[in-house]
Amino acid sequence: MGLRSYRMKRPATYWIALLALALAGCAVSPGAGVPASPTPWERAGRPAEAGVDAQSLWLHQTFPGKRKNQYRYVWREGRPAMAVQSEGAISALRKVVHTGSAPVDQLRFSWKVASLIEQADLQDGARSDSPVRIVLAFDGDRSGLSAKDAMLSELARSLTGEEMPYATLMYVWSNRLPVGSVVSSRRTDRIRKMVIESGPAGLNRWLDYQRDVRLDFERAFGEPPGRLMAVGIMTDTDNTGGSVRAWYGPVTLERAP
Repeated sequence: MGLRSYRMKRPATYWIALLALALAGCAVSPGAGVPASPTPWERAGRPAEAGVDAQSLWLHQTFPGKRKNQYRYVWREGRPAMAVQSEGAISALRKVVHTGSAPVDQLRFSWKVASLIEQADLQDGARSDSPVRIVLAFDGDRSGLSAKDAMLSELARSLTGEEMPYATLMYVWSNRLPVGSVVSSRRTDRIRKMVIESGPAGLNRWLDYQRDVRLDFERAFGEPPGRLMAVGIMTDTDNTGGSVRAWYGPVTLERAP
């Protein structure tokens, strides 16, 4: 049986679990580091007293059967940036973090987007692409997971050796949803997307953000966050087959005193 035929016969839960893992930042298929020698973009995201692991590398996480984005370090308008070109593709850069006992409190990041994805709709699972995403994956008490999410987590463990994160919060740019909207993934409600930019008004310029991670998590999930496991950046155009260019500034985590 050829590879294509074998993939077509996979059960639906297999593909749901893998997609949930990719969106959540798990190690579905690690690609090359970006790169092994830290770029100014990576170094700028390592504050001296942040209390987070400064050694973990950013890795390119790809999704089986999907085209991958092209990420590359550039200097953009006086800033170190990670440029991404996405053509009907989905992949992420992901970094494991170790924050010790103190929770992450503040998140600083920036992005610049050249254009929106015309057909994208975060509320429609078949068109839920976004030109930019900041992805935060958290640990937590899995005893309260629904039967569906517990199954997905167990399937994730068997496929990759990693459990699906207890909860994943994404900061996203929507075509039309109001800023502040929170959208649950149709695949699992353990992935929730918070709209922090909407519409075309902010295109083609750098936008800078400082977010209170604890406050945003509690608003999205209705409970305090657990330990932060990983942070990532992700652009996806695979559902709509669209094309987009974007740039991410350094991502900086700061934990509570």
